[in-house]
Amino acid sequence: MADGERPRLAWGTRTFLAFAVVVAASVLSAAVVALIVGPPLFHEHLLELGHTGGSAEMAHVEQAFLDAGVRSLGAGLVVALGLATLLAWWETRRLRRPLDELAAAARRVESGDYAARVPVGDGSPEFDALGEAFNGMARRLDATEESRRRLLSDVAHELRTPLSTLTAELEAIGDGLVPWDREGHELLAQQAARLQRIANDLNDVSRAEEGRFELDRHPVPVALLVEQAVATFRPRYAAKGVELSGEADGGTVVADAQRVGQILGNLIENALRHTPPGGQVRVAGQTLRGETRITVTDTGEGLTADQRDRVFDRFYRTDTSRARDAGGSGIGLTISRSLARAHGGSLTVTSPGPGTGATFTLTLPGTTLPTS
Repeated sequence: MADGERPRLAWGTRTFLAFAVVVAASVLSAAVVALIVGPPLFHEHLLELGHTGGSAEMAHVEQAFLDAGVRSLGAGLVVALGLATLLAWWETRRLRRPLDELAAAARRVESGDYAARVPVGDGSPEFDALGEAFNGMARRLDATEESRRRLLSDVAHELRTPLSTLTAELEAIGDGLVPWDREGHELLAQQAARLQRIANDLNDVSRAEEGRFELDRHPVPVALLVEQAVATFRPRYAAKGVELSGEADGGTVVADAQRVGQILGNLIENALRHTPPGGQVRVAGQTLRGETRITVTDTGEGLTADQRDRVFDRFYRTDTSRARDAGGSGIGLTISRSLARAHGGSLTVTSPGPGTGATFTLTLPGTTLPTS
């Protein structure tokens, strides 16, 4: 406490004292009114009954009335004051309990315990609303912290392989065990490019999870989106011996064509990675009742139930070794789903099981521009 600063009473103490002052003021007011109004009124009634004013008998009766009134009123007021003070103390305790719980939970959150919650449902509607808001904030902080921890772990895992390769290659070159030739240069350049790609992907996934994607929405034919995506990947499909086809109806969707192209590119590239030579990948677009669906169906490896649940998780790979060789970072589908949600749509996957292929469905709602 700073010098000269007056000590501050707790909220519960101040509330109780406020209740006590109100009760005391009410009791005092009632006593004063009774003493001022009661005797003159009783005197008038005695006169109406025929008593002579100023007589000893009338003075005795009035004194008896005053004494009895003061004693009975005093006893009643003392009892009332005691009961009112007790009720004020009980109400103060009742109001203070949720605030104490909220303060304790807030201190836990401040210390890093984001699992702290306050009970809701056993207080007034105002305190329940405050508790629900606090619990929502704590849940959001807990999810953010968990996401941060997983992201740090994922980043460390992703960087370990290229950094280890770079370190080992540079040490071997420095010790003269490996000559500095074109092959070594290409290996170092490949790992450096991979590090750059990881950095770019991390920036994208961070923007996606924080909802910082800026969308430039315009009406665009669904057929054009499908055609452009298929044309971009057709040479790579031909080189691997996988058939790629695309078709769409005459519908139009209001969307960011570049971002939708990014989603389709990730889906088509993912299908190519998991479809063996001789397989087929089909991209189909359809607009029905104001909703556009674009599916990417392959005849590749398919997904297990566990893989379907985790396929959109950051850095998750259904085949770790081959995905690394192919240069996949494991967050393309994560970014794609975030982009779909940024459009107000969704990205889902279905698969009958391993060896039966998979179908990714991009859903984009509405055919009109959003109003600001």
